[in-house]
Amino acid sequence: MTASTGVGKTHLAIGLATAACRQGYRVRFFAVPELVNELRAAYQENRLNRFIRQWLKYDLVVQDELGYVPFDQLSAQLLFQVLAARYERGSIIITTNLEFGQWAELFGDERLTAALIDRLTHRAHILVLNGESYRFRESLSRQGAKDASSVTG
Repeated sequence: MTASTGVGKTHLAIGLATAACRQGYRVRFFAVPELVNELRAAYQENRLNRFIRQWLKYDLVVQDELGYVPFDQLSAQLLFQVLAARYERGSIIITTNLEFGQWAELFGDERLTAALIDRLTHRAHILVLNGESYRFRESLSRQGAKDASSVTG
C-alpha cells in the first residue's frame, strides 16, 4: 500500500491482519525499522537462517512504514534476503509512503531494488490511498471546536 502520510495505511493493514488472525492464520506485524534491527541482531549472532525459517512460518507478515528510515548496505541486503525468502511462500503486506521509483534511494542499490520490486509485485494487489491526513484533519477539527468554544464561552 502506498500513499501520503496519515491516510490510513497502517489502520487498513492492521484490519486485514486482524481478519486473518480471526480466520486462524498466523500473522506477524513489524514496523520496518524494528524488523531491520532484528535482522541485524540475528546476522551478528549467526542466527539469520533460523530467523528466516521462523519468519516463513507465518501465513501473513505485515511490514509497516517502509521508507521512513533509509538503510545502510547491510540492512538493505538483509531485508532483501528475508523478503525474497517469502516470495511465493507467504503473504506480505507492506505499507509505505514511497512510490516504487523512490525505493532505490531507500535501498541504495538499483539492481537489488528492481529485483525486490519484481518479486513483491508478482501476483500482488497494490493499493494507492490518496487524501488528506486523518490526523491533520482531526487536529484542525479539534482546533476549530476549541476556537468556537472560546468565542461562545
